[in-house]
Amino acid sequence: MKKQYIKAEELDEKFNQGEDITEYLDLEKAERPGLLPKRVSVDFPDWMIKELDREAERLGITRQSIIKYWIAEKLQKLVA
Repeated sequence: MKKQYIKAEELDEKFNQGEDITEYLDLEKAERPGLLPKRVSVDFPDWMIKELDREAERLGITRQSIIKYWIAEKLQKLVA
């Protein structure tokens, strides 16, 4: 399929009118800015790891998931 090209203003207009603009997008190269993962190393005391693991097991999720969730929850409160 040949790529369609239009000016940014035209694309904005179509989008704002609720039109389907996917024919103008290269979805194979699409990215969601700010969501690329970056590795961070954090040292926790043993008692925190045990509590994190206990709560993660209770919720049926991984330790990493609960840490991400709690940090995201706290950050959302800061920005709100």
